[in-house]
Amino acid sequence: MHLIILSASLLTTWFIRRNASISTGKFSTRWHQTLFLFLFPPLLIFTTAVALLCMGTQGKMGIWQTGSISYALALGSLLIFLILLVKLASQGLHSIHSVNKCAETKLGEQNVRLLDTQALFAGQIGFWKSELIISKGLLQSLSPAHLETVLAHEQGHYYYHDTFWFFWLGWMRECTAWLPNTGVLWEELLILRELRADAYAISRVDNLLLAESLLLVVSGQTQSEIGTEIFCAALDSSSHGKRLEQRIEALLNQQESINTHSSQYWHYFLLALLPLITVLFHQ
Repeated sequence: MHLIILSASLLTTWFIRRNASISTGKFSTRWHQTLFLFLFPPLLIFTTAVALLCMGTQGKMGIWQTGSISYALALGSLLIFLILLVKLASQGLHSIHSVNKCAETKLGEQNVRLLDTQALFAGQIGFWKSELIISKGLLQSLSPAHLETVLAHEQGHYYYHDTFWFFWLGWMRECTAWLPNTGVLWEELLILRELRADAYAISRVDNLLLAESLLLVVSGQTQSEIGTEIFCAALDSSSHGKRLEQRIEALLNQQESINTHSSQYWHYFLLALLPLITVLFHQ
């Protein structure tokens, strides 16, 4: 019976991801739909594994006898998830340690870390309370007005705690890399993250200046000095083709006010808890 539950969970997650399609509507619709399609499958797999561990290898479910195979599979999957979490956390902490070696200075009211490179780079590094890191090349290349837009964009990442949330989302990506459309949904989340930070910025600075700054930064973009995306929300992270195009278009059109905190969508995630109900039928 446990194998049936496990198989049903895997088939459900595969079906959801296989038929995932990216919305082209309003930002809030795109954000919540993409987040559901990205997060629901790993959550369902996780709760199924937890339910199987709670039921153990002995007993029955109705007329069906339980066994050890499904228990071993559940335990193995959770151990793999844990290993991936430790691996990503280790990479992130290594990046933070590297950043802490950079000189610290002030830009206006803001403390920043200076990256000793002529490449154009600006990004938030850290976990819940991230730090802004800016390359010397960026400071030398941008005018004060353009630099202000970069700071406003990065303040958006800080306000939404993108480094924290995208660490966990990155972990989910690693755990479900074998599922269809994982990469597509991840790319969509990245562009939505940048659009959200852009929207935050243009409530404080000129949208055209931010668009110009984006093009300047992208022209000299690099991530080699950082080494990982896990703890980094970078201005240049949307430099690939359509993502850059979408950001410029949104800036020129002054996209609508963004709200990602609506509670009406979150009740759908409660469906991921359904496997836990099966524990009640275990004898």
